Amino acid sequence: MIEVRRGGRVESRHRISAALVDAQGQLLAWLGDPEFFTFFRSTAKPFQALPLVADGVTQAFGFTDAELAVCCASHSGEPDHVETVRALLKKTGCSEHDLECGAHWPLHKPSADALIRECRAPSPIHNNCSGKHAGMLAWARHRGVNPKGYRCADHPVQARVCCELGTWTNSTCEALPRGTDGCGVVSFASPLNIIAGAYAQLMAAARRDPEGPAGVVTAAMTREPYFAAGTGRLSTRLMEVTGGRLLAKNGADGVFAVGDHERGWGLALKVEDGRDRAVGPAVVESLAQIELLKPDQLLVLDQHHVGTVENTVGEIVGEVRAEFRIQRVE
Repeated sequence: MIEVRRGGRVESRHRISAALVDAQGQLLAWLGDPEFFTFFRSTAKPFQALPLVADGVTQAFGFTDAELAVCCASHSGEPDHVETVRALLKKTGCSEHDLECGAHWPLHKPSADALIRECRAPSPIHNNCSGKHAGMLAWARHRGVNPKGYRCADHPVQARVCCELGTWTNSTCEALPRGTDGCGVVSFASPLNIIAGAYAQLMAAARRDPEGPAGVVTAAMTREPYFAAGTGRLSTRLMEVTGGRLLAKNGADGVFAVGDHERGWGLALKVEDGRDRAVGPAVVESLAQIELLKPDQLLVLDQHHVGTVENTVGEIVGEVRAEFRIQRVE
């Protein structure tokens, strides 16, 4: 559980499930239900970006690491994120009007406040998924496919992504359960141990062939962690603090995935009630217990490890803390 305490008493609890898997698909450790069934949500983004490399899109348009990283991002809508997506669209002959992700306010509060001061409403390019959508548009342009409706399940873009994800989950496109993600594209679902296994395979493939699609995508994310999330975000900080040894990707509704480059391990975690406040403590404590974070790295990540509860006058009145012990396979 993740416990939320106020006045020294437990006020609420969030149940956590997690699976740690190696590149051969073997379960190494777990928490709760390692086969908890959930949607990938944005933890699918590195896999959704693999066709950009495998099919020659990044090379044809000359993507930078930052541009490829933002294709994998749930970015914060900071000015550098927006400008990078805008540059990517321009390279591929697209514009903001081609984005079909819808708009929401930047996740980065100072950036949202800046739009308000300028009396501007957010546009689709501020959507945290706009980089992924720009990448999908790029694939369609490169393949000579009409980009209109690229987010729909029957479009060639989504068919290609589905095929890719089927490969990494040891499944087939037809067998993957699916729904619709928050940004309108297809979202796939699997048990946590399968998601963890996909990340383990991704990291192992990157280590075997740094110039292959897995190596290029993971290198872009770990070289440019700011563009894979944003200022102070847990995904960014984990990649920064570990010098790129860990690949980290958040997803909506309490999903989080981590790949370890050195060991070829994958960790997938789910806060079962979807509350974001439990994600940081759950992820950091899990990584500490399976020894993927060193004590000095744990100290640097303290603000994510132990969350705070604040009242409306800015006083800290409680904490959000992990209270669990990960089970290991003997």
